[in-house]
Amino acid sequence: MSKWKQQPFLIFAIRFILGFFLLYGGMHLLTGLTVRGGYYSPFLDKYFDLVSGLRSSLIYGAQTLADALGLEAHRVSERLLKVPGGRGVIVSYSCLGVGVLSFWLALMWALPQNWKRRIIWMIFGSFILWVINVCRIGLFLMAINKGWPMPLGLDHHTWFNIVSYFFIFILLYFFDRSPSGSVKK
Repeated sequence: MSKWKQQPFLIFAIRFILGFFLLYGGMHLLTGLTVRGGYYSPFLDKYFDLVSGLRSSLIYGAQTLADALGLEAHRVSERLLKVPGGRGVIVSYSCLGVGVLSFWLALMWALPQNWKRRIIWMIFGSFILWVINVCRIGLFLMAINKGWPMPLGLDHHTWFNIVSYFFIFILLYFFDRSPSGSVKK
C-alpha cells in the first residue's frame, strides 16, 4: 500500500490548504487584475469580473429583502445600497464573503467523495452562504436606519462569520448523513 493511502488526513489537509489558498489568493489576484491601474487586464475585466457580479447579486438580494421587510431601498451606485433620506450600506470587497466561500469550496474539494456529489454540495453550500450574506446586508441596512444596536456589540462582519461557520458545520452534518454520505474510509 502506498504511503499516501495510509495517511488520508494528510492528503485531505494538503488538498484543503492548497484549495483554499488557490481560491482565496486567486480571487485577490483576479480582483487586482480587473481594477483599473497597475496590472489591469481589460480582457479579464470584461469576461471574468467575478467581484462585480457577486457584489451586484448581494446588493439586489439585500434590496429585495429590505423591500420585503417594508424598508424602501435603492441601489445608488455600484457599491451603495441606500434608503431615501436615510443611511446606506457600502458593499466593499470585504463584504463579499470571499474567505468563507473559499473555505467551503476548498473543504468540499478536499473531502474524499465522488465529484458529482461534491459539486452539488459546493453549489448548495455556496448558495446558503450567499443567502446568509444577503440577510446580513439587508438586516444591517435596517439596523442602521432604525437605530438598532448590534447584538453583543459585535460588528456585522463578525456576525456574518459566526453564522456562516455555524451553517458550514450544519451543512457538513447533512453532507455526511445524506445518501452516499459517509466519508470514504
